[in-house]
Amino acid sequence: MGKIVWMMSASLDGFMEGPDRELDWHLVDDELHRHFNEKAARMGASLEGRVTWELMAGFWPTADADPDCTEPVREFAGIWRSMPKYVFSRTLEKAGWNTTIVREVVPEEIRALCEGSEGDLGVGGADLASSFLRQGLLDEIHVYVHPVLIGRGKAMFQAADVTADLRLTGTHTFGNGVVLLRYDVQSASATATPA
Repeated sequence: MGKIVWMMSASLDGFMEGPDRELDWHLVDDELHRHFNEKAARMGASLEGRVTWELMAGFWPTADADPDCTEPVREFAGIWRSMPKYVFSRTLEKAGWNTTIVREVVPEEIRALCEGSEGDLGVGGADLASSFLRQGLLDEIHVYVHPVLIGRGKAMFQAADVTADLRLTGTHTFGNGVVLLRYDVQSASATATPA
């Protein structure tokens, strides 16, 4: 049985993307990309929100056709295409590249998927991760903190109504200054909204 793991890059000031969804501040060199490839290759499936899936589907299906792409990029393109993917969307009509469309986050169905998986399930997207956290579905959070400040954008944590107890289980510093913080989610619960 795998775990449900949210992996996300964030700026030091807590943003996962800039105000216009820009990611050009990400410091992904070959060392970090190889690390991502190793993690993705061991995943049982990827669980993504529609926005994240469309971002990935807009690049990775043909990324390795570019003769100038690096070897880690070429390798990840193959991993991404073959990995089972579940995209959570109420509006998406079709999705290729080994992707299943799921309309709702149903905890029992997610846990059953996890129990049947030979690897961990990777969650992509802040909104989907917030829904998972709110429903107690996240087992681990892996934050890749990039040594940059971007000032504004979309915050990594979108679940303002959730409190969670986390336990640090490991850290790793990459050569480019990115720091991985790995946490186990000990407990999470939605807080009452004041009247």
